[in-house]
Formats: sequence, C-alpha cells, structure tokens
Amino acid sequence: MNLDKVPAGTRTGQSRAIARPSAFALAILLLGGFITVFDLFVVNVAIPSIQSDFSASFAEVGFVIAGYELAFGVLLIAGGRLGDRYGRRRLFSLGMAGFAITSFLCGIAPDATSLIGARFLQGATGAIMFPQVYALLRVMYDEASRGWAFGILGMTLGLAAIAGQVLGGLLVESDLFSSGWRIIFLINLPIGVIAVPLTRLIPESRSSDTVGIDWLGIALATAALLLLLLPFLEGPNAGWPLWTWASMAASLAMFTAFLVWQRHVTKSGGSPAIDVSLFRRTQFSAGSLVVLLTYSTSTSLFLCFALLVQSGLGMTPFEAGTLFAPASVGFVAASVIAPKLVDRCGKIAVAGGMMVYAAGIGWLMMSVGNLGDEPVQRALLPALFVFGFGQGLSMTPLLNMVIGVIEDRKAGMAAGVISTMQQVGGAFGVSVVGIFFVGILGKKPVEGLSQAQRYADAFSGAMTYNLLAVLSAAVIVIMITRRIRGVS
Repeated sequence: MNLDKVPAGTRTGQSRAIARPSAFALAILLLGGFITVFDLFVVNVAIPSIQSDFSASFAEVGFVIAGYELAFGVLLIAGGRLGDRYGRRRLFSLGMAGFAITSFLCGIAPDATSLIGARFLQGATGAIMFPQVYALLRVMYDEASRGWAFGILGMTLGLAAIAGQVLGGLLVESDLFSSGWRIIFLINLPIGVIAVPLTRLIPESRSSDTVGIDWLGIALATAALLLLLLPFLEGPNAGWPLWTWASMAASLAMFTAFLVWQRHVTKSGGSPAIDVSLFRRTQFSAGSLVVLLTYSTSTSLFLCFALLVQSGLGMTPFEAGTLFAPASVGFVAASVIAPKLVDRCGKIAVAGGMMVYAAGIGWLMMSVGNLGDEPVQRALLPALFVFGFGQGLSMTPLLNMVIGVIEDRKAGMAAGVISTMQQVGGAFGVSVVGIFFVGILGKKPVEGLSQAQRYADAFSGAMTYNLLAVLSAAVIVIMITRRIRGVS
C-alpha cells in the first residue's frame, strides 16, 4: 500500500534528515502503520459475529467496512498536507490519540448504526496518522538508510494484513473479558495510551512550502461517494425504492459539482483536493481506473468469504482467520518476485499477474461450489494460494506503474490520488458485490438446499463481479502497454 504524499526532496524548507534516528521513534511509527492496516483487515473475521450480535443486514456490516475505507481514502491527502503545515509529529500524535478513542467508541457501540459512525471516525483519524509515517521516515533517514527503513515498513504493513486475519480470529474466539468481537477495537485503547506519550521521541518536522486544504472539495467528494454507496448497499434489501435512484442521481450531481469546483480552485490559483489536470494523461486516467477496479475486489472477497466460512460452513473465527493464511503467504511470495518480473518483461507483467489473480478467483469459485466431504482447508488451500499470489503479482507493481507516468513535480499529488483510489475502490467493491450476495442469498431457498450450499451459491455469484473486474483491469493494462510501445 503506497500512501506516500510529496517526496521530501521536492519540498522546500524541509527539516534536515537525522543521521541516526532513535530505534524507539522508528518503532512508534511502525506501530502507527501497523494498527491502521490491522484494523482494515481484522474486521473481516469479526463481521459474522457483529452481524449476529446486532442482527445486522449485509448493508450495515458492509458499511462497517466501507465507512472506514471511505473516510480513510478521501482524507488521506488532507492528512498529509496538515502534517506538512502544522508538524508531522504533532499530527501523528493527534491521529494516534484519535484512533485510540474512536476504536474505543467502536468497541462500546450499542448498535450497528453507532458502530458505522465510529468506524467512519476511526478511518478519518487513521487518515490523519498514516501519511505522517511515510513523511517522517523520509526526513528521519538519509538517502542511504531510507530504503532499509521503507523496507521495514513494507514488511510491517504486510504482517499487519496477515495478523489482521489470523490474530483477529484468535482475539474474537478467545472472548477476552467476555467482550467477543469488541476486543479487536478495545485493544487499541491501551496501545494508544502507551504510544501517544512516546511520540515525543519522534523528531518534529514540517515544510515551509505548504499548500491549502480544499475542505469544500473534500466535502463534495465525500457526499458524492456516500450518496452512491448507500443505495448500492441498501437497495437489494429494500427492493430498490425511489429514494435509492434519487440518491444515485444526487451522487452524479455532487460529482459534477466537485469537478466544477476543482477547476475553479485551480484557475483561481488555489490548491484543489485533486489536481484534475492529472487525468488529462490517458495513461494515468486509465491506470487510475485499473487501480479502482483491482482494489474493489480484495475487501469484498474477504468479506463474502468470511460470511461463507463462518455463517455458512460453521467455522470459528480463528479457523476462518487461519484459512486466509495461504492467500497471505502467496501475496508475500509474489510481492518479492513481482518487481523482478516487471524489470525483465516490462509492464505487461502486471497484466499477467492480473490473469493469475483472475484464475485464483475462478478456481476459488469452483472450489467453493464443489465442496464435499473433503476438509474445507484442504479443498480451498490451492485456490487461496493462487488468489493471493496473483494479487501480489498485480497489486505490488501496479501503483508504481501508474504513478510513474507523472512528472516528478506532481508525483506527490498523483500518489495521493492513487492511494485514495485504493480505499474508495475497496468501499465501492463491497457495495457492488453486496447486490449479488444479498440477492442470491435472499432468494426463496430450494427444498433440500442446505445453509452451506446457499452461502456457497451467494459467494460464487457475488465473485462474478470480482472476476470480471480483474479481467477488465488486465485488458486495460494491455491497452496501456500497447499504447506506450506505439508511442515509443
């Protein structure tokens, strides 16, 4: 996950790099990155328990995930700019404190609506904290040590994704203090209480070359996305009443207003939330669509898979968490190989990785549909590994491929846009997949069809979107690659 903003070397008035930063300062920054990603993934294994506890609909549990991703995505660029202006350590500390408090609100939520609101706030505080991790690592380390520091960060974030599934399942199943699923959020409070005072060990830095924050633009973008996601999530359960169509129409109007406002801010010499001129480059606009499509498949698959194996197949949260492990191992293994493949074969290797990813999704769909007496773990393990391996081959080099077409002076904004696309794509995927999952699961059950078979059918049907999205992304990458070759 590349959530870097503006490279330190491109800013003026930047604090000097520190030759030998404190190991404790690095550890606190890594902890901030870890808990942000951990809370993105840990909810997957807890969703069935949350749904059962609150008698929640798919739309409600979908928003528990999508709300975090949406708030996190739309506020990332603003979070980075706030750190540049007011101090990155200060914003990191505030973000860490806010993340701990909002996590506590998630843990004590009395109903699904309260949990959704708390998750939205949690994502917002994560967006304040997370960009500072990248920015501070850039200024804390000199050029010789920076690669090592970012390598450690990458491994930390990868470990957080794995731990979110496996450790999350163990936490839910352990039922510490009779808290059930709530422990996955409550655990962040003591972490925050310990970590916030230790942020003083991190050297402060800011940039004198700061730009304003387009709060109106951010508000318009957030409203447009909420108005789009809400009918997608609620529509299948509600029977698509008139308000769902009105909401989508209002979303289109908000998007239009957002674009008009961005052009106005740019022409008046201000700092827009998103530099729309980036999208005049066909390769960047097409690449942004690829990022949106590809990342729309990951969170949605994990959500539906968690519901399948726990609500449908009766697995415990820990068993479900460990079932995600093969995909995580495949992702890590492919992430090591992917850069070398791109260096050797060019950008077409990204499309090849997407084809492997699509093959893994298709294999998983068939394996779920043919589950028999064989243990679930053994039946699904090969497909899960290929799925994760394909993810790593495609997602790892994708962001650099898209951002690489933008000149250096706009690279920071491009990275922010693409990072936002990642998170918004995840929220969008959950809402779209929910239409198919809920629609199939809500059909009048055929006589003799077991609960497990109903969930298996819903999962396989919902993953049709994921399969088509990844294949479409692969086709776009091939077209981009051919265009580049044609130009050269």
